[in-house]
Amino acid sequence: MAGVPTALGMAGRYRRLSGVIRVDRVALRGLKARGHHGVYPREREEGQTFIVDLVLGLDTRAAAADDDLAKTVHYGIVAEEVVAVVEGEPVNLIETLSERIAQACLKHDGVLEVEVTVHKPDAPITVPFDDVTVTITRSRV
Repeated sequence: MAGVPTALGMAGRYRRLSGVIRVDRVALRGLKARGHHGVYPREREEGQTFIVDLVLGLDTRAAAADDDLAKTVHYGIVAEEVVAVVEGEPVNLIETLSERIAQACLKHDGVLEVEVTVHKPDAPITVPFDDVTVTITRSRV
């Protein structure tokens, strides 16, 4: 297929199974940070806790073979960067926040794709609810 990396292309970073590119997954669940995101003045002034789940797609074979952190993604650093995004510049929408988080994750060389779920459990909704989430998937491919 033209334009689609093969198992040997892209420095061997992809695995192909039945026409689908396969990557390994590293997940971070329940990252918590206080942010001032939202469209209402009260959300901007008081802030609230946001919870972020990440699934990073990468090829971990070289790291596993050599038992070498430098050949994978340092999830501690990713976690710190994601918390900094949440605690950073306020945005109106958690869709925008999710996009900023995804772009921060994709800046890491080994990360080929990322699934980001942003939870807003204290969203200003007038009926009983458990959670509000936005989930996006972004990739380099």
